[in-house]
Parts: sequence; C-alpha cells; structure tokens
Amino acid sequence: MEKTKDDLGRLVWGQAERRAAQGDASYVRELGAQLADRHAAAVEQVRDYERQLAHVVRVLALTPGRDSLVQLLQLLDEKRPATTGSDLLPRFVASLLAEHQQVTDLAATVFDRRKWDQLDELRACLFHELVLRGVDIDEFLPLRYWPLERPGWHALAWLPVHRRDLEADVDFPRRSIRGSARGGPTGLPAEERVDPPTPRTSKRSTLRDIATTDMHESIVAAVQAGNWGDCGAWVFMLDEAITPDRVPALLPTLPMPCVDGLGPTDRFEIAVRPADDIWRMLFATASMGGMYSSGVQGAYGRLWAWRSMAGLSGTPAGTSAEEVERHARQSTWFHFEADAEWFHNDIQADYGIATLSPDRRRIAVLAATDTD
Repeated sequence: MEKTKDDLGRLVWGQAERRAAQGDASYVRELGAQLADRHAAAVEQVRDYERQLAHVVRVLALTPGRDSLVQLLQLLDEKRPATTGSDLLPRFVASLLAEHQQVTDLAATVFDRRKWDQLDELRACLFHELVLRGVDIDEFLPLRYWPLERPGWHALAWLPVHRRDLEADVDFPRRSIRGSARGGPTGLPAEERVDPPTPRTSKRSTLRDIATTDMHESIVAAVQAGNWGDCGAWVFMLDEAITPDRVPALLPTLPMPCVDGLGPTDRFEIAVRPADDIWRMLFATASMGGMYSSGVQGAYGRLWAWRSMAGLSGTPAGTSAEEVERHARQSTWFHFEADAEWFHNDIQADYGIATLSPDRRRIAVLAATDTD
C-alpha cells in the first residue's frame, strides 16, 4: 500500500534503524526506493513552478508601462524568488527591462531605493544595460545619482558610468514573451586579410609561454563567462620588437595547443581588426553565451569583455577602463581561424584573437571554441 507523506516519514525515522538491526534490509531498501521516487517528482515540480514563475516575470517585464513595472518590482521585492534558473536572475530581468521599457519609467520606478530597498543587484545591472544602449544618464536624475548611491564593493562599480567609444554599436538579443533571437561573434571579415602565404614554415618557434595564472584568467574571462566549450590563453615575450606584418606568419609556429598539428598548407586565415571589433566579439561571447548558454547578459558581459581586453592588451591590473581603452587602441589586433584539431569548427563560432603590444615586444593570444 502506498504510504502518505506523513506515514513514510514516520517509518523512516521510527522503523528504518530497528528493521535494519533485525536483518530486514529489504524493508529499508523499499523505504529508500519510495523516497527516491518522491524526491524526483518533487524536483520536477519545483522546476515546473520555476518555469511558470519565470514566464510571469517575463510577461510583466515585457509589458510596457509603469503599472506592470510596479507590479514586477513588488513581486521581486516581496518574494525574492530563490532560484538558480537564469531567467529569474536580476541580470536577466534587467536586460529584459532595458530592451522593452521606457527609460523614463525605469528611472522613476526601479531606481527608487526608498520603496524597493532589496533590488540593488537589479539596479546595478539595469544601469549598465542602459549605458550600453546609449542612454545619457545625465538626463535622468535617478540614474545620475545611482553611481553615488550604489554599493562601492560591487564588481560592476569598476565599470565607467558613461559608454566608452570602444563600446558603441554592440549587439543585444531580441526577446519576446515566448521567444528570442540573438547574434554572436562574427566570422572572419573579407577586408584587412593578412593571410600568410602557403606553404608556411613548419619550423616551430622557440618562444615560451609566460602567461601567469592571473594573466590567463584575465584573458579568458569573457569566454568563461559565456560558458563556451573550451578556451586557452598564451603570452609570449619576443626577443626583439617586430612589425605587425610579421605576426601572421609567426602565430602558427608558436607553442600553443590551438595550432598544434597545423600543417604548412592547412587553413590558417587571419585579419587585422580594430580594437572596437574585438571588444564587440568579446562582449557578445560573454553576454549572449555559446550555443548551450544564455550568457551573463549586458552588464556582466560588459565587465568581462573589459577584463579580457585588459589581459590581452597587457594593461596592468587595477587600472581604469579609460586606461584599458587607451592601451588597447595603441595595440595591434588580429582575428584568426584555423583548421587545427583544437578548433572543432563545428558551428562556425570558433575564433582566435591575438594582440601585439604598443612596444611590439609582447604577443597575447586567446582561442575559443564552442565545442567541448
């Protein structure tokens, strides 16, 4: 006979030990089997509730107007849904709001800390979503005051409060109540191609990777935030300063797994890219994620794109975004693709980025694949 919840609980706490001591292990196993079945059913029910709650939040966030905004904020402030589901995280809700609500309404409602004192994470994310979309925060008093009121310890507090030139024209996903569409890192452009002539040299470079743990973590920050399949980072100090035109031939010879096994005639394509294009690639990687990830959305995508740019350009840790941008614009950037085994090239999303430092003595490389 199927036990009720209370009956099963009494048997577990009142009978399991006694029956086991009497040698009736099969009875205890049966209790465990019933508990496992009920646990699985409960987990699925929780997931179902989470999906339904996420849909309600999405409907309110995507319905323009202050009334739906107020109702959404009240729900989030009072109930504070505890969930690991990405569609209920403040960064995702902030992205939906920035896409579908009027800035005037957002400034007047979301940024009212007197009324919604539990929503600082939502505010922090929404602020940077709006900055990236070109909103002039100085035109809205609540937005102008937010950088003065926000928690100083917050990771996003490092970001500039105005959009930098490097960040212009980024791509965002497009969401509706029941669907979404997104872009991603673009393929190699036809212009500014600097492919080395084939056959290339098969002689391996004697340069050594000097990337520290901190360097590596900084360079791969955007790819890891986007939860791509795999990534790698390498840094090389050159024996002498070289001109940018020597980089395309040098890269396939460097001791990096992403070019291991690449033959003299195997595909290795490379183009010079402006720093702005590289920033957009990294932002798309982090914010929109890979094929099996929704990314970290705009605010945190902005943060991790800056961190990867800093690592690649060799900007010292702790410097401002303005300094990272200055250093990045003085560097020479390359975007490459290859038919090496490391790059799976299954969904045409794999890419490599290399940068030559302003003094032309340092090369840093990031390789990313969306296949694990």
